[in-house]
Amino acid sequence: MGNTSSMLTQYDIEEVQQHCNNAFSQQEIVSLYERFCQLDRNGGGFVSGEEFLSVPEFAVNPLSQRLLRMLDGLNFKEFVAFLSAFSPRATVQQKIEFIFKVYDSDGNGKVTFNDMLDVLHDLTGQFISEQQREQVLTKVLEEAGYNKESLLIMSDFVKILGSSGLKMEVEVPVD
Repeated sequence: MGNTSSMLTQYDIEEVQQHCNNAFSQQEIVSLYERFCQLDRNGGGFVSGEEFLSVPEFAVNPLSQRLLRMLDGLNFKEFVAFLSAFSPRATVQQKIEFIFKVYDSDGNGKVTFNDMLDVLHDLTGQFISEQQREQVLTKVLEEAGYNKESLLIMSDFVKILGSSGLKMEVEVPVD
């Protein structure tokens, strides 16, 4: 499975399926493997950030630079695990954990006000001012019982997402 020139065995497919908590069917895993092999242009069994940027939809994503931090150097199993958060079969918990990793820019397990502000900036660009972003974020945090100085861990993050009324319906097509 590490060498992209090899074919997936039934055992490989089942192992990957289990690794991603059955977020993808066996046929979807085969399709993802084909896509992985297309991205892995040098055939090394890993996909680089540069190779991910060759996907136009990824390159124009406002969070692409944050996602690259999570993606660079993934093997196929890790690639599928990464994409599993976008599967309609992923649990809300899996999706929230993924979002938390996007916000946790230094990977220390804590999200700061500035981490959240940076993501909002990536998402909104010049459409709203820095002051407006700070006001919105401060209000959301306060409504959930936090403030600008709070260091949020996963359980805090879940509480804030729940209090904001966010409904998570993110999907990714695999074909």
